Amino acid sequence: MQQSDFLNIVMPFKDKVYRLAKRLLVSNEEAEDATQEVLLKLWDKNEQMSKYKNVEAFAMTMTKNFCLDKLKSKQASNLKLVHSNYKDENVSLQKQVELNDSLDWMQRIMETLPEQQRMVIQLRDVEQYDFDEIAEMLEMKPTAVRVALSRARKAVREELIKKHNYGVS
Repeated sequence: MQQSDFLNIVMPFKDKVYRLAKRLLVSNEEAEDATQEVLLKLWDKNEQMSKYKNVEAFAMTMTKNFCLDKLKSKQASNLKLVHSNYKDENVSLQKQVELNDSLDWMQRIMETLPEQQRMVIQLRDVEQYDFDEIAEMLEMKPTAVRVALSRARKAVREELIKKHNYGVS
């Protein structure tokens, strides 16, 4: 496979690989490193790429496995927490503070979810994969994906309700 063909296949989902790595590893730097590693591994397998019916799903599975291995390794102690700050010059300071607070809360809530639920909600609600694709990536049955997603959404909803009702009495 030519380099240009490889890039045409891989580039459309490169950002999704990064976002999944970021969700699992938290650090921007670690997610960038993981993305590069996955892309290198894909390049090493480029001769067999035509055998895969869904290269994107294969890449997402590789990303998940790579990140989980990294978290289990000794390097996990070196991971540092880095929060993303979304900036929009047209947004007032108050709105930006509220947005950052909401993103921070969502990040904290997502981090409390069990690993499987965290990955399912990321892949479904953020990356917009369908249930069959998620099932294939995570090696689960589609019904198990639906159950995990339902539980994850319920947990997020309950935490948000607690947060918003905390100051109201």
